[in-house]
Amino acid sequence: MIDIRVLTIFPEIFKSFLSYGNPARAIEAGLIDVQTVDLREFTTDRHRTTDDYPFGGGTGMIMKPEPVVAGIRHLRSVMRNPLVILMTPQGRLFTQSIAEAMAVSESLLIVSGRYEGVDERIRAFVDDEISLGDYILSGGETAAMVIMDAVIRLIPGVIGADSHGCGESFYNGLLEYPQYTRPRLFEGMEVPEVLLEGHHEKIRRWRKKMALARTRAKRPDLLRDRACTPEEENLLEEIRLDSLSKPTEKDDGCVEND
Repeated sequence: MIDIRVLTIFPEIFKSFLSYGNPARAIEAGLIDVQTVDLREFTTDRHRTTDDYPFGGGTGMIMKPEPVVAGIRHLRSVMRNPLVILMTPQGRLFTQSIAEAMAVSESLLIVSGRYEGVDERIRAFVDDEISLGDYILSGGETAAMVIMDAVIRLIPGVIGADSHGCGESFYNGLLEYPQYTRPRLFEGMEVPEVLLEGHHEKIRRWRKKMALARTRAKRPDLLRDRACTPEEENLLEEIRLDSLSKPTEKDDGCVEND
């Protein structure tokens, strides 16, 4: 069982998230224990203050170090070797490989920031800093839900042994291949014939090729540092040759053959 705690000033936000889908199933099956911890429990003043004005001036409020660090210290003392994660735009970009590493941790403590950020000294008390991307959220709570969702679904038994991530986007570093269901023909668009033939090896190879083609077109950055297998190198060459033989659209909408 993975112990997950979230340190936040808005613990009620997580109720709905934890009541549906994979998080709810994982909790019911005893695969995870999730607790949201109110940061205000670690304040010492009668107003339960968690933020203050920044030194040097500026707009907005900054989260105070005392309650955050007190909360981290307390939770470290009651959790099993927690990995303490601070959600911040300055952190390293969250990826599937990071989610996989987190999924084998004994416990996770996610610190959700708010306002204009956190006091810089708080960073000395966390193990990792994670960002979801180059944009700003109102707070770390929604980001924490994304982390939890990505991690929880990787825990064995949550989504079933037969569907443990295989073929999904970013599994093995590629985008997911195209998927189809009934009807076979929809508004002039047909299901690829290879998927209807029942030849498992042909289907596997087609799916790998389509995953590579989609990644090459939409996320070429994922291929730059990828150590491709000989089969993948051959498929990428096929994809390159296919692209040379197909018409390409010019900016004005005209079609031109290479």
